[in-house]
Amino acid sequence: MSAPTPAAPPTHFSLPIEGMTCAACSTRLEKMLRATPGVTEASVNLASERASVAGSVTFEAVLATIRRAGFEVPLRSVRLDVAGMSCASCVARVEKALLKEPGVEKAEVSLASESARIETRLDAAPASLLAALEKAGFSGQLHVAATPAASAFGSHSRQRLALIASALLSLPLLLPMLVEPFGLHWMLPGWLQLALATPVQFVFGARFYRAGWKAARAGSGNMDLLVALGTSAAYFLSLWLLLRGHSAHLYFEAAAVVITLVQLGKWLEARAKRQTTEAIRALQALRPETARIRSDDGDKEIPIGQLRVNDIVIVRPGERISADGVLIEGTSHIDEALITGESLPVAKSPGAVLIGGSVNGEGLIALRTTAIGAQTALARIIELVENAQAKKAPIQHLVDQVAAVFVPVVLVIALATLLGWGFMGGNWQAAILNAVAVLVIACPCALGLATPTAIMAGTGAAAKLGILIRDAEALEIAHRVQVVAFDKTGTLTQGKPTLAAIESDRDDALAIAAALQAGSEHPLAHAVAVAAKDLSLPTASGVKAEAGRGIRGGINGHDYALGSLRWMGELGFDTATLSAQAAAHQAQGHTVSWLAEIAEVPKLLALLAFGDLPRPEAAEAIAALKAAGIRPLLLTGDHALSAAAIAAQLGIEDVRAEVLPADKARIVTELRAQFGTVAMVGDGINDAPALAAADVGIALGSGTDVAMAAAGITLMGADPRRVANALEISRRTSAKIRQNLFWAFIYNLIGIPLAAAGLLNPVIAGAAMAFSSVSVVSNALLLARRP
Repeated sequence: MSAPTPAAPPTHFSLPIEGMTCAACSTRLEKMLRATPGVTEASVNLASERASVAGSVTFEAVLATIRRAGFEVPLRSVRLDVAGMSCASCVARVEKALLKEPGVEKAEVSLASESARIETRLDAAPASLLAALEKAGFSGQLHVAATPAASAFGSHSRQRLALIASALLSLPLLLPMLVEPFGLHWMLPGWLQLALATPVQFVFGARFYRAGWKAARAGSGNMDLLVALGTSAAYFLSLWLLLRGHSAHLYFEAAAVVITLVQLGKWLEARAKRQTTEAIRALQALRPETARIRSDDGDKEIPIGQLRVNDIVIVRPGERISADGVLIEGTSHIDEALITGESLPVAKSPGAVLIGGSVNGEGLIALRTTAIGAQTALARIIELVENAQAKKAPIQHLVDQVAAVFVPVVLVIALATLLGWGFMGGNWQAAILNAVAVLVIACPCALGLATPTAIMAGTGAAAKLGILIRDAEALEIAHRVQVVAFDKTGTLTQGKPTLAAIESDRDDALAIAAALQAGSEHPLAHAVAVAAKDLSLPTASGVKAEAGRGIRGGINGHDYALGSLRWMGELGFDTATLSAQAAAHQAQGHTVSWLAEIAEVPKLLALLAFGDLPRPEAAEAIAALKAAGIRPLLLTGDHALSAAAIAAQLGIEDVRAEVLPADKARIVTELRAQFGTVAMVGDGINDAPALAAADVGIALGSGTDVAMAAAGITLMGADPRRVANALEISRRTSAKIRQNLFWAFIYNLIGIPLAAAGLLNPVIAGAAMAFSSVSVVSNALLLARRP
């Protein structure tokens, strides 16, 4: 018995799809992908023309399904410079290694130019191709990657030329209709009409036949099938009448003009859709092509693909920073506007974190790279935005169900129109024309584009403000938020506490506290370390952190604990001796920690008071939420007095204090039951359970940590005012989705019955269909305007 075929390892593919024209196409493809063995998740986006597939499935199986559905994954070119080749056998080995990579269709390697040109159906990550080279015994770097914008521009230019040619041939056919209102009645000779209409029908309209046939062969239908059937009916009816000598009433103009108008609509739609990805292109444009590095031979400029972690990069005034890094020499102001949304340049000095793609100001600086290529903040931001734009909002699934039956229903209505007018009216020419009008006015495209174009425009507008939306569901839900719960430290405060005071009779209390926290990354531990930097610290052993409580460990044979008042009570300490001092500090908004010795006779040693100032923008952020009718709430583990003092400064009336991290999620659930939709704002680390439990999790990031795992929305930088901005963008995006869906449904609900009733000329119907999709996309683009 042969061994069973091993399952493909879990993987994820994000693929461009070629050939989709309407919502019926994307729905059909998504359904077939989900039915493919091994696929656990599949999503197809008509607006971005991409498919996202996950599961234990090979790329070949996914590609086979896409082709069976009548679509294609276009080839993209990548060029690599290859080092280490010496003969023809090396060339063959490099080609073989590259061809083994998933999605690679062709690999041409030149020994003379020491380069490889790869054609792949995946959005090839250079890292995987370079890894394949290294595995084969060679090294390489990215040379030139074909830009999607350039290929899209070429396709757009060809589409425009075809449109112009089609319009020039169709205009003479349309002229008699245009002059008829002025009392002029004339017609072109029938043979001339045939000569003009035929190339439009079968040359410039060939795409409709090809795509329509693929859809029909797959047992489905799409917009192309409707256009092909409708225009063919008008064309062949006219040809039949012409051959029979009835040239007084021909309808070649209906077929040709409908094809031209649909082409015009598609051209305008493609032009408008490009604007929905403006934010992505703006971010991609931030990537410099070269970097100036310091080496033993002096400074030299290298391609960005050769840059490595820990390289020293020199950045002159006005230049873009080539990779993420830490400033090691010089001072300057850095413009991070397109990455973090910060409107003003930020002062940077040695030790500061720098983000690749930002612009250096007035100073000559040097940085040590910490992340390159796909690991940089800019690359991850682009990936987050692209992933969000590829995801579907929940409402889109309802639209997909409608789109799945749309074309078959239209075909039934067209057939009923044909038979009804033919048998009841006896005028089969009118019956055919009315059926043609039904076919060409029906527009599944508008339905399919209504939601994704709004999502793409909304996420793009958010990205320009430094707001990264991880998925469409968060964007759709956020506008319903009634309560926003804020963590305190690092969210509404600056997150850089200082040791304001220490109340103790022991001189070594600060040294003990610093020793216990020597390995901690907690902000309070850092404050203690700064305060004790000039002291000689003992060594702590057996140190153990207690989540939400504090830390304990042994020093010189004694066991110590440093933590919250609640923990001191759980450990049996009497804090009454310092309670008055604690209350005084907490009334000032200070956070208080207690240091105690755990012994047969427990001893309270000291009280440490930490000050952490509110962010300058925090009060304005709270006021903006209140103005929008949203209830702000402070949810923190700090003592009630400290929390109340900060809340009073910011204008927050509702405070939930002394809450352990594990309990924050429970309180979020309670808030949802009490008020409705809840958003949680935190730093994405200790607040992860609450961020995940909230309807919308909003994490504040520093610009280098953009993947805040539990949050649906990440705010670059740390400006809490963007919480209100994010909710406003959600409100505007949801409004655009509703508007688009309303007009898409109303358009079809009104247009199809009018066409079936014989009240629409096929040319008018074709024009209406062509511009329906354009109007939907154009409406979504209004999101790019600032509110």
